[in-house]
Amino acid sequence: MSTSPFDPKQFRQALGAFTTGVTIVTTRGPDGQDYGLTANSFNSVSIDPPMVLWSINKDSSSAHAFTEGSHFAVHILATDQEQLSNRFAKSGSDKFAELELQRGPSEIPLLDGCSARFQCKTTYQYEGGDHIILVGEVLEFDRFDKAPLVFHSGGYRRLVPPAPHGQESVIYGENWLGFLLGRAYYQLQLPIRQQLKTMGMHDIDFELLGILSFSEGRTLDELRQLFEFIGKELAQKHLDIWLQKGLLTVRQQDQVFFTESGRQLAIQWLAFAKAAEMSALEALSYDEAQQLKLLISRVIQHTGAELPAHWRKENIWQDNNLWQQPDALLAAR
Repeated sequence: MSTSPFDPKQFRQALGAFTTGVTIVTTRGPDGQDYGLTANSFNSVSIDPPMVLWSINKDSSSAHAFTEGSHFAVHILATDQEQLSNRFAKSGSDKFAELELQRGPSEIPLLDGCSARFQCKTTYQYEGGDHIILVGEVLEFDRFDKAPLVFHSGGYRRLVPPAPHGQESVIYGENWLGFLLGRAYYQLQLPIRQQLKTMGMHDIDFELLGILSFSEGRTLDELRQLFEFIGKELAQKHLDIWLQKGLLTVRQQDQVFFTESGRQLAIQWLAFAKAAEMSALEALSYDEAQQLKLLISRVIQHTGAELPAHWRKENIWQDNNLWQQPDALLAAR
């Protein structure tokens, strides 16, 4: 066991080892103004009667509003409310500007979009060093199906579900990251490839549609390099088939572009891709899906040092990509 003198900074860091939720507490002050602040000192006190507590620094500019007010509301924030948490953590600004509010008892402001919300009557107040502890009786509460935002060691965090039983200690085999990513990639593509197959197209068509949808205007040499990197060959005879069908056109400097027919085919492919993604993510909540993408993006950033220049993100995604063009997105819905 390690102990240290009560240096305020070190003490705060030690307290940061305890993971908490993030809340915004609001009230209506005696002056008729709305007050609110971000706090992670929230805790439950009693189930019967239902009571909760939180604490506020005595030096806070809004302390008087809470100690003199009769009611307050505690909002447990959801994972997509970091920005709101940061707004209410600052002082000297109109924190409620442009927010849609509901009203509770004594006109206390109620925020939307949180994970849970408690409307409370101030019941007790206690001195707690440089803080005041406020205990409230819960008059009404709401619980929403949204994952909570959490705070640990000075930063925001998100909850990650535990690994399925039996996989915790597996390092290689079916739980190896490379296998999982490869299988997910294949299974995500499978329904798209099957759709194209019914249209008389092949795997090479899938790759060509994908690469050109990221950016048109690639030269023939650039296209061949990209295909070589994924272990495939783009033969001239295959390009000739696309040219004969009127799906592609080659302009100056051997740059390859979609024709209007080719563009419509690519937009149809985009619709297949988005439908496949929606189907694959049905088992996840919105928060889990965003967290999955974030974690995979971090792996990509960490392992991309040796990536060939033509496969780097900035060289793959260009301004003319179909994925971000409104007409393509509209057609893909």
